Amino acid sequence: MANCKSCSAPLEPNTNRCQYCGVRNDVDLQNKQLYSVENPYSDRICPHCNISLQTIDLKINGHLYIERCTECFGLFFDPGEIEILLDNAVSSVETVNFKHIQNINKDRYQSKKVIYIKCPVCRILMNRLSFGYRSGVIIDRCQKHGIWLDNGEITHLMEWKKAGGQLLAQQKTQQKQPEQTTSVSLNHKRRSYLHIEDNEPDLLTALSSLVFKLFD
Repeated sequence: MANCKSCSAPLEPNTNRCQYCGVRNDVDLQNKQLYSVENPYSDRICPHCNISLQTIDLKINGHLYIERCTECFGLFFDPGEIEILLDNAVSSVETVNFKHIQNINKDRYQSKKVIYIKCPVCRILMNRLSFGYRSGVIIDRCQKHGIWLDNGEITHLMEWKKAGGQLLAQQKTQQKQPEQTTSVSLNHKRRSYLHIEDNEPDLLTALSSLVFKLFD
């Protein structure tokens, strides 16, 4: 049984918060992400504070540059960068701990007013969607430029993955696409984190059907 790093009391199963002193204990990560400031003033704008984001280097796989706000501590990731960070910060797991996932989401839940924010790059309103099945994290996503996470949400995703959340999301994706081969592209792996439905109509099929009806 793990012990609280603050008061040394035993932690209850499937939780990171100490029932005695109330301190949240860090998840067992592979390494702490050290960073250096690459550019204190980038051309990307914080969607909440309306100030320039700074570019930081997480030094993963050589260099991994992301943007952060020095006021609200939100983070902006280019497409695919969150997955790179999660893969390097959290070790792989073989089982899904449903109870722990439930407790993580309950413990970290914050009732926030729903607002749509602008992409730090193109300044167009981003879409809101869930990152990963049952992650409890609602992200703001610009399909072209990347994903915005508010302060604390990247740690939430790390805890979710450590409890088997990524594995659960992958299993859910495979259930929805049983005909898919086991050899998948990197782009599809990245997309599997996003728990969204592909309901976009096939334009070519729709046009063909219309032509058939008109000239049959």
